[in-house]
Amino acid sequence: MSTGTSSNTKATTTPGGRCGPKVPVQGDGGGNRPPDAAVQMSGPKRSRTTWIVLVIALAAVVWSLNGTGVSIANIVSGWDGAREIASGLFPPQLDQELLQSVGTAVLETLQISIAALFFGTLMGLVLAVLMAGNVGAPRWLATGARLVATVFRSVPELLWALVFVAIVGLGPAAGVYAISLHAAGLLAKLVSEQLEAVDPAPVEAMRMTGASKLATGLLSIIPQARNNIASLVLYQWECNIRSSAIIGFVGAGGIGQALGISMRLFRYQELATLMIALLMLVLAVDQVSRFLRRRMGAATR
Repeated sequence: MSTGTSSNTKATTTPGGRCGPKVPVQGDGGGNRPPDAAVQMSGPKRSRTTWIVLVIALAAVVWSLNGTGVSIANIVSGWDGAREIASGLFPPQLDQELLQSVGTAVLETLQISIAALFFGTLMGLVLAVLMAGNVGAPRWLATGARLVATVFRSVPELLWALVFVAIVGLGPAAGVYAISLHAAGLLAKLVSEQLEAVDPAPVEAMRMTGASKLATGLLSIIPQARNNIASLVLYQWECNIRSSAIIGFVGAGGIGQALGISMRLFRYQELATLMIALLMLVLAVDQVSRFLRRRMGAATR
């Protein structure tokens, strides 16, 4: 029979002489400093780094504003010219002949965007499959595809349009080729990232059955990413509409070419009509794209 504490309770003495449960303490190698001390010491260093980054970013912004001459004074001094242009836009010109030409330009812009999406998607998907690391294409082929995609997307559509206008002449064909190359470069990068982000378990399971790299890519990798790929393609269609309006200024067809002519001839009321038509086209394509993405299960608002 014991006269002390219960047999199920053990008292321990802490270094301070008090009794209580023994708490394991992990040190920094010497066994004397708890991990919280290291965290507390890293706090000032992290805060100092954050302030340094903010100061550098602020200095870069100030340097850029000074270098580009951006200021409120510029806007105020140009207010009279802006007011003259704005007053010239209203009311928009709505005569029958102009509306027919605007309708033709809108349809041509739509045709450019769809044709460019077709060619851009074909090239982009091929490049993406070759670039994706989990597909396992030969190293030299993957490197070549990555280089081609980088060149395609690094050159803006406007420069591609100038090149193809010189090759095939003025018109929508030059716009299709220009937008196709840039779209292919963008889709190759974005789609390859989607392919690399799929669940690796089904891919490895299919490879263990002896499936080839091509079969694994077509039957396991691409099906997992098809919804995201479709969403990227639809977004690229919206971008093609906007791009076709820009490259039209260098004679690559579409509503952009009509916008460029109206601006150069100072036909502001005609310009307003074209701008309204372009806005309506962009909104319509955006709604169609949102509807299709919603049907595919994408979260849209």
